Amino acid sequence: MVTLQKVKEARERIGNSVFVSPCSHSETFSELIDNNVFLKLENLQMTGSYKERGALNKILTLTAEERERGLITASAGNHAQAVSFHASKRGIAAQICMPLTTPLNKVMSTRRYGADVILHGANYDEACEEALRRCAQDGLTFVHPFDDHAVIAGQGTLGLELLEQIPDLEVVITAIGGGGLISGLACALKETNPKIRVIGVQTARLPSMRAALAAKHPVVLPVSSTLADGIAVRRAGDLTLPLVQRYVDDIVTVEEEEIANAILLLLEREKTLAEGAGAAPVAALLQRKVSCIGKKIVAIVSGGNLDVSILSRIIERGLAKDGRLIRLRIHLPDYPGALHRLTGVLARHRANIVETSYDRTYYGVNLGDTAIDLTMETRGSEHVAELLAALESEKYDFERIQ
Repeated sequence: MVTLQKVKEARERIGNSVFVSPCSHSETFSELIDNNVFLKLENLQMTGSYKERGALNKILTLTAEERERGLITASAGNHAQAVSFHASKRGIAAQICMPLTTPLNKVMSTRRYGADVILHGANYDEACEEALRRCAQDGLTFVHPFDDHAVIAGQGTLGLELLEQIPDLEVVITAIGGGGLISGLACALKETNPKIRVIGVQTARLPSMRAALAAKHPVVLPVSSTLADGIAVRRAGDLTLPLVQRYVDDIVTVEEEEIANAILLLLEREKTLAEGAGAAPVAALLQRKVSCIGKKIVAIVSGGNLDVSILSRIIERGLAKDGRLIRLRIHLPDYPGALHRLTGVLARHRANIVETSYDRTYYGVNLGDTAIDLTMETRGSEHVAELLAALESEKYDFERIQ
C-alpha cells in the first residue's frame, strides 16, 4: 500500500535524478482571487511534467529480470516521455503506446528520448489495451501511468517538497486524471498535516474520478475530447480511488474555455507555459470554484507540454475575447480609392490591420460592391467601441465576425 513511509523512500530513491521544482509566489493570482497563491512549477521538469517522479520510482524498484525484458506503457504523452527518458538513461528498452490523437510535440519528444512509439487507438483506453496485448504477447514489463503503488508513491514526493517549501500551506489544488498524482500528493500532505485541504480539478468533459466517488467504484465514461489531454482518462484507478476517498477533500470541474483562459493568463502574466491539465487548477481558482479567502494556496502546474498549434489558437481566441483582436466584414463600393478611404479611418484610430480578404460574390454583396474582411489588433474593448463608432459615423455598412 501507499504510505507516508513509502513516499519518503521514493524520495530517497529518485532524489538525485528529479528536479526540485520551484514553488513561486504569484502576485497576479493572489490579487485576482483574494488569497496568497503559489505556483508549483512541475512544467520545468526535464520532460515537462511531474510524471518523472512516479515513472522513475517504478523503474528503480524493478528487478534486473523485469528490466531485461524491456518496458511497455500507454500514455497520452507526459508519462510516455518520462518513461522514455529515464528508461533510456538506464539502458532499458521501452515501448510506448500512444493514442493517434496525441499532440505531435509529445510524440516527437517521446521518440527523441529513445523509446519505440506505437500510435494506436482513438484515446488512452484503446492505446492501453494495445499495450497490455503487447505486454502479454512479448513478455514485457508494464509500467502503469497512474494505477501502481510505486508510481503513486513517486508522485507523492511532490507533497514532501511542498511541505518544505511552504511549511504553513493551507490548501493544495491539483488536476486529476486517473488519480496517481493526487493520491500520492494527498497521502504525503494529510499524513503529515491533516488540516491541509486537498482539492482535485477535472475537466467537465471527463470527470471520471468524481463519477467514481459518486458511484463508490470506478465507472467508464463516454469518449470525449478535451484541451486537457493529460487528464483525459475515462476510468479512475482501482488503487487510486480508495486513496482519493480517504485523503481528498473535494473535486471540482472546469470547462474548456476556462482552461484556455487560464493557459493564456499564465503565459501572459506569469510567463509560464502550461498545458491544459497544468492550467486546470488555476482555472478553478480564477472561476472561484474553490471556496476560500485569505488562505495560503498552492496550485500545481503539473505540465507544460502544450502543442504550439493549440497554443496559437488559444492566444488568438483569448485576444479576441479581450477585444484585442477583432474581425469585421465591411461592405465597400468597388472603385479605386474606396479601400484607401477606409484604411484612413482605421489609421486615424490606430487599429493595426493584420489580415484582409476580399469577396465580390458571396455575403450578399451587391453588384458594383465588394466585401472585405479585416482582422485588426486593438487595445481592448474601449478601443473597439471607439473604432466601431467611427465606422458608423462614416456611414460604413459592417458587421462584427465572432
